Amino acid sequence: MAVVTGRRIVDAHHHVWDLGVRPQPWITGERLAPLARSFSPDDLEPAAVAAGVVGTVAVQTVCVPGETPELLALAARSPLLAGVVGWVDLTAPDVADALAALRELPGGERLVGIRHQVQEEPDPGWLLRADVRRGLAAVAAAGLAYDLVVRPRQLRAAALVARELPELPFVLDHCGKPPVASGALEPWAGAVRRLASLPNAVCKLSGLVTEAAPGRWRPGHFAPYATAVLDAFGPQRLLFGSDWPVCTLETGYREVLDLADRLTAPLGPDEQDAVFRRNAVRVYGLRLR
Repeated sequence: MAVVTGRRIVDAHHHVWDLGVRPQPWITGERLAPLARSFSPDDLEPAAVAAGVVGTVAVQTVCVPGETPELLALAARSPLLAGVVGWVDLTAPDVADALAALRELPGGERLVGIRHQVQEEPDPGWLLRADVRRGLAAVAAAGLAYDLVVRPRQLRAAALVARELPELPFVLDHCGKPPVASGALEPWAGAVRRLASLPNAVCKLSGLVTEAAPGRWRPGHFAPYATAVLDAFGPQRLLFGSDWPVCTLETGYREVLDLADRLTAPLGPDEQDAVFRRNAVRVYGLRLR
C-alpha cells in the first residue's frame, strides 16, 4: 500500500544525535553498528517531507542533562521539529526548577514531554518509587506529557502510576515493545489493555520493525500487535511514529510509513488523520509551522 499523497502527517517519534558532541552508549554490537554515526534533522528532512510529514517530535536517547538543551536548540532552528521529548532526573528534588529552566532556553517552547530510559532500569517497579512519582507530578504540573519506554514486564507499574496521576498524559512508546520475534501475544496484550483502560494513556504505533526477527519479517507479522493496540486504545489514542533512524536497521523511512498505512487500513479517513496527525498535535500541544 502506498502512502496517500497530499496528506499532512506528524511523525511523533524520531531521534537525532551527534557523535561529535557525545557518545550514544547504547549503540553497541554488530546489530546496531549502522547507527554508529551522527544523524541530524537535515538527514531526516528529505524523506520526511517527501512523505507528507509537516512536523515531528524528537525524542531523547541518553539520560544526561546536556542532551535536551541541544534538542531544543535544534527545534528552534528547524522548521520540521515541532516538539521535543527531553530528559530530566525525575528523582531529583528540583525537578520543577529543572523543567522551568529548560523552558527558558532557546527552543524551550518546543519542550512537550519528558522521558527516562525505564527499559534499562532493573527494578520493574521503578516507576512506582516515591521519588519518581514526585518527579512525574512535577512533569504534570508543568503541562507536559510523559513518554513510557518500557518492556512488557514494566507495563504493570506503568498502569499503576498512570492511575495515580490522571492529570498526566502517559504516552506508550513502541506499543510497549511486544514480542514480535516470538509471535507471542500474552502477557503483553493483557498488560497493554490494562494501561489502555486509563483515559490518560495513549500509544505510539512505532518501533515495531526492530522488535521483529532481523531481516526475516513480513508486514503480516505485525498485524496481531497493531490490532491489539487499536482495539485497546482506539484510533483517537494512537499516534504514528517512525522511530527513525533506528528503523533503518530494518527498512527505510517511507517503508515504515507504508507499513503503518497497511496496519491501519481498516480505519476511515478521519480516523487515519487522527492517528497520523491530530492525536500527536493534541497530546503534545504541538504548534506546526
